Amino acid sequence: MSWAAQELKTANLGDKRRNQRLIKIVEDLSTMLNASVTQAARDEAAVQGIYEFWGNVRVEPSEILAAHRDSTLSRVETEESLQQAIAQTAACGELTLELQRTPKRKPRTATLTVRISSLELQPPQQHPQRSSLKPVQVQVVWAVEEQPPSGEKAISWLLLTTLEVRNFEQAERCLRWYSYRWLIERYHYTLKSGCRLEQLQLETADRLERALACYAIVAWRLLWLTYEARCHPTESIEEILPAHYWIALYCHIHQTTVLPDKPPSLADCVRWIARLGGFLGRKNDGEPGVKTLWLGLQRVHDMASIWQLLAPKNQ
Repeated sequence: MSWAAQELKTANLGDKRRNQRLIKIVEDLSTMLNASVTQAARDEAAVQGIYEFWGNVRVEPSEILAAHRDSTLSRVETEESLQQAIAQTAACGELTLELQRTPKRKPRTATLTVRISSLELQPPQQHPQRSSLKPVQVQVVWAVEEQPPSGEKAISWLLLTTLEVRNFEQAERCLRWYSYRWLIERYHYTLKSGCRLEQLQLETADRLERALACYAIVAWRLLWLTYEARCHPTESIEEILPAHYWIALYCHIHQTTVLPDKPPSLADCVRWIARLGGFLGRKNDGEPGVKTLWLGLQRVHDMASIWQLLAPKNQ
């Protein structure tokens, strides 16, 4: 079963054929992320099928994403939940966060001292209807890194929210959400620049919504692969990429037809894929980014297709 079939196993678009079409669309679009639809589709019939699917008024974008949402919730239930993470943190007002890499900061761990308060935001002094406006009650979460690493700028986050924040656990939830902001930005970057949504030139907004729903799953998969390699680098690639993908990749990178005794690690494969997309892997380059990965995956897809045609059947 492909990753798309596994991810969308609960899809229910009202017709079994539509469910299968959605899986094939996601599979095709993920093989060549920033290519046009005609390049990504496996054949002419698939091209027609994609546009007909996006033009089908009986398919709602929310229905396309429903199965992906189910799979995501299932993963959350099997892994450490947000509530469990909060419960494991000592209720002493300090919070340790893993900060993502940004253009201005390397990835690192930060210990934050958390303070909670509340205030009322008064209407603007010059507002013509100020007398009839009521103050807005907001909660304040202030997190400060009192002892930053040498040479690093201290983290200081001042968050205002209308969510209920009456204890440390609720403050931690807000801070963790805020810490994911760069990851969310990368997700939107992948959707816009990687999937090239703006270049689709679909005629109607509802078609664009359905296309967006399909590409949202593709963008998630790519971003997941990027960060999974950082969080679980020693994990085997066997359950993540089809065999003919990693075999073709391994043989190309090592210029050999002799396969290894066991499948390579996820981190090694991601670095090899990123190298095909332009990743140099210099000492200070850090881990591969999502852009080099999506460029490299397109080449891997072509290699894997050729490998299936030419490789000996026993491989």
